[in-house]
Amino acid sequence: MVERFCQSCGMPLGDTDDAFGTNADGSKNEDYCQYCYENGNFTLDCTMDEMIEFCVPHMASTNPDISETQAREMMLEFFPTLKRWKAS
Repeated sequence: MVERFCQSCGMPLGDTDDAFGTNADGSKNEDYCQYCYENGNFTLDCTMDEMIEFCVPHMASTNPDISETQAREMMLEFFPTLKRWKAS
């Protein structure tokens, strides 16, 4: 199975729809996580760089083998491939 990632923050979405965000009609949104997308809107109005800075400490704390600098470098490569940031 192909691993799915939130198309805004890059968080793995897992094997169920538990982490999915919601559309305006309350249905699950398969592109974005519950932290980034709620009721058909993004929860943070930010730039890609601001999202990266927001996510760096979370990634580093959940992955002890990765420094904040390494996390930032990885995100700078990965985020431009995500749906939300491709047009940026």
